[in-house]
Amino acid sequence: MKTQHTLKFVALAAVAAVGLFAGCKKQEGHAADDGHGYGEAKAHTETKDGVVMCAEHGVPEAQCAVCKPDLAAKLKPGESMKVRLPSTNSAAIVGVQTALPESGAIADGIECVAEVSFNQNKLAQIAAPVSGIIQTVDVDLGTKVEEKQTVAKIWSASIAEAVAKAVLAHQTLERERKLRADRVTSQAALEEAEAAHRAACQQLRTQGFTEEQIDELGRKPQEQVLMEVRAPFAGEIAERMAVRGALVDAGKPLFTLVDHSTVWAILQVPETALARVQVGQTVELRVDSLPGKVFSGKLTWIGPAVDERTRMARARAEFANPECLLKDKMFATARILTRTVEGAMLVPPSAIQHVEGKPLVFVKLGEDLFDARAVQLGARFNGRLEVLAGLKPEEEVAVAHAFAIKSAMLMSRLGAGCADD
Repeated sequence: MKTQHTLKFVALAAVAAVGLFAGCKKQEGHAADDGHGYGEAKAHTETKDGVVMCAEHGVPEAQCAVCKPDLAAKLKPGESMKVRLPSTNSAAIVGVQTALPESGAIADGIECVAEVSFNQNKLAQIAAPVSGIIQTVDVDLGTKVEEKQTVAKIWSASIAEAVAKAVLAHQTLERERKLRADRVTSQAALEEAEAAHRAACQQLRTQGFTEEQIDELGRKPQEQVLMEVRAPFAGEIAERMAVRGALVDAGKPLFTLVDHSTVWAILQVPETALARVQVGQTVELRVDSLPGKVFSGKLTWIGPAVDERTRMARARAEFANPECLLKDKMFATARILTRTVEGAMLVPPSAIQHVEGKPLVFVKLGEDLFDARAVQLGARFNGRLEVLAGLKPEEEVAVAHAFAIKSAMLMSRLGAGCADD
C-alpha cells in the first residue's frame, strides 16, 4: 500500500507532467507531426548516421531519459541523458526558468548543536577561607569587581587566636632583642624568639594577611580582627550565597565570580564528521534569540570519546563576548568551518532534482530539450549548493519548476511513456 507521501508525490508528478504534455496540444497538426519533425506513423526507433534514434523524441535512443528513466540513476557526474518536451512552449506553460550558475566564495562546514557555558578558566567560587561569622557583605549580584577587591569580611576565633600569638611573639622578640643588646640573655633565647615570631607571622600569611597588615595588628592588639575575602580576578558577581551575620565553615562558597568577556560553547560533533575536525578551526555560532547575529570563535578542544548512545563527540569552542550577549546555558547552532573556496559554482536548491538519490540538474539545450545531467554536490552555503563536478559555468540550468521536467522524464513509470512502450 502506498503511503500518503508517495501518493502526494505521484499526484504532483502527474499534474506537472500533464501540464507539459498539454503544451503539445497547442501546436496545430501535432497528430501529423509532433513538433520535433517526427510523425506519429513512424517507428519508435530509426537510424541516423549509424546511431539508433528515438523517433518519438528525436534523441539517441540510448540517451532518451523519457523512454529509459531508470538509467538516470546510474549516471556518473558529468554524464547525462536527454529529456525532450512535447513542444517548444511546454516549459513556459509550467513556469520553468533557467539561469547560469552563480560564482562566489563559500565556507564549507559541519553543523552541530551547541550549548553556551561560562569560560571555566574565568569562573571562580569565592569561598570562606576560615570558619567564622560574616560581618560585612560588600558586593551584590551583578557587581563588577576588580582583582583583589574585598567582597566580604569574616570574624574568626581562629584568626583572633593567630593574631594574638603573632602579637605576643612580636612583643617577646622585641624584649629578647633588648635583653640581648644588654647581654642579659643568650643568643639561643633570641633565636628561639625569632623562630616563634616567624612561625606566628607565617600562619597569618597563609590566611591572606600581608606584612603591612601584620605590622598594623601588632600596633593595635585590641582592635577587632576581620578576615577580608578578596576577588581572585576582575569580573562580575554571578551568584551570592553570603548573608551578613551567618556562621560559615571554612571552604563554604560565598560568591560565584565570572569574567564573561569570553564564553565557551560545548558542541556535539557527529562521529562521521570527526575526521574533518581539527583544533584551531573557525567556528560560527548562532542563537535563536539573536537572529542575524553570528559569533566567530576557535575550536579549542575535541573530546577523546564518542557517546555510545548518540554517536556524538563533545568539542569546545571559545568566543569573545564583549557585549555579554551570550549567556550561560543558551542553546545554539554551531558551524565548524572546514574548507573555504573562492569562485565556487553555486546553484539554488530548487535546481537540484534527485532520482533514486542521484542529484541531477537539467541543462537547457533548446526550447524543448534538456540534458538530465548528474552532478557532484559540495557544501550548502547561504541558501546555495556548491556543484563540484558535472556542470560548466556557461551552461544554463533550470532553477525554477525543474521538478516539472523531472516529472515529464518519469512519466513512463506512470504509464505515459513512449507510444511503443
